[in-house]
Amino acid sequence: QVQLVESGGGSVQAGGSLRLSCAASGYTYNYYCMGWFRQAPGKEREGVAAVDMNRNTKYADSVKGRLTISKDNANKTLYLEVNNLNLDAPAIYYCGLDRTWFCGGAYLLSPDHHYWGQGTQVTVSS
Repeated sequence: QVQLVESGGGSVQAGGSLRLSCAASGYTYNYYCMGWFRQAPGKEREGVAAVDMNRNTKYADSVKGRLTISKDNANKTLYLEVNNLNLDAPAIYYCGLDRTWFCGGAYLLSPDHHYWGQGTQVTVSS
């Protein structure tokens, strides 16, 4: 059974940085895409970054330069470094996993993914 468990959220001062983690277990796919998605209060969940099995990455235009996605294959852990958090950034961050070859812009735009974690909350203080 596939499980995704996010951690690393919390309260950060405006302009600060945070590193989120997603521990994955229960899958043995030789091809897949993993991504980070966030949902701000009152808004739809949106995809912000994705990485495939070969570590090719894709970012939403709105976050380029501020977010870095990476993964540790040995520990099956996905990371997201978020820099320069600002006051409009509070959101719940989720990681997702799909058995798919396609890990580009369409993946980030799609609301449907096979597996989700429970999310980790990020709040920003002034």
